[in-house]
This record gives sequence, C-alpha cells and structure tokens, in this order.
Amino acid sequence: MDRAVTASRHAPSRQDSPDKAWSTHPFAAPRALRGWLTDRGSLTRRLKAHHADFRVYPVARGFARPFPDEVHVLSLSPQTQAYVRDVLLFGGGHARVFAHSVLPRPTLRGAWWGITHLGTKSLGEVLFTNPRIQRLGLSVRRLDTRHPLYRAACRHIRIDTRHLWARRSVFCLDGRPLLVTEVFLPALLNP
Repeated sequence: MDRAVTASRHAPSRQDSPDKAWSTHPFAAPRALRGWLTDRGSLTRRLKAHHADFRVYPVARGFARPFPDEVHVLSLSPQTQAYVRDVLLFGGGHARVFAHSVLPRPTLRGAWWGITHLGTKSLGEVLFTNPRIQRLGLSVRRLDTRHPLYRAACRHIRIDTRHLWARRSVFCLDGRPLLVTEVFLPALLNP
C-alpha cells in the first residue's frame, strides 16, 4: 500500500518556476469548486460530512527533493531533502482528493515528528485539533499535465481531464513550516 517517494518523481518541469505563481483568487476556477478551494476549515471534516465512509489511503512517503515551486515557498535550497507524504482521500467509493504534504528535514526534529507516523490517519485531524498550529495564506492553482502534482496524482488514479485545481497552504508549529497541497480530483463534485 505504501511506496517510498522516489527522486525521479520530483523531476522539475517548465511549469514549476516560482514565477508561475499560485493565486489567492480562484476566479478562474469552475463555480462549483470555488467553495472547496477557498474554505479555510478542515477538508477532512468537510469530506466526512459528505461521505460517511471517508478514508485515507497512503500512496507514497519518504524523503525526496520538493518540487521547485515548493522549494521557493519553504525557502529551501534546491537540493534539500524533505519528508513527503502523498495520500488519496476517498469518500463514496471514489478518490476525491490527492493530498501532498512536504515537511523540511530540519522541521522533523521538532513538534512535527509525529507526522511521519500517521499511516491511514488524516493529516487534517492533526492540523485542526492543535490550537498551536497556525495556517498561513491559502493559494490556488490550475494544474495541467506538465505540473508534477498532476502527474503524481495520475500515477495513483486514472484521470480523464487535462486540468485539475489545487490549493495549498503552509501550516506552522513552533515556527516550523509544513506545506500541504490538496489536488481536487474530478470525482469531488459527484455525489
């Protein structure tokens, strides 16, 4: 069930440059997705409200180089290794979200250490139950087939659309960052 993250999975693409900015405005997103993209609450809680059979399916975890746009957000050097965890969030028998989290290696020595041992537990349950964790800005982006997050999602689930919408934000605990990106899969809007 759980596979290690490989270095090739994080090969850069032309679309990864930081100047292809994530935006704080989802105005270009389909109207039905805008509420999902901008909701600052727990995605886990929202998915559970829609799907009683909500579950987390880990697909990859381990140390790897973050994607170039993630390196920029976390102020890391390009060769830095980080702990990366990829999961699919299921509900109603379908994968609804591909979630990707990046934890810089120095952050592991502190309060975030338990993140590496979540297994099938939702990261959202950790992030939204600890009052010491602060969520910084939320940004959105339309991903196409050139973006490594789109390709990562495709490795785990069949996707028939050429674009996916994603949101990401940095969570801080004791001044240490954790970057979380949630890629909304086509089944999200299906009952």
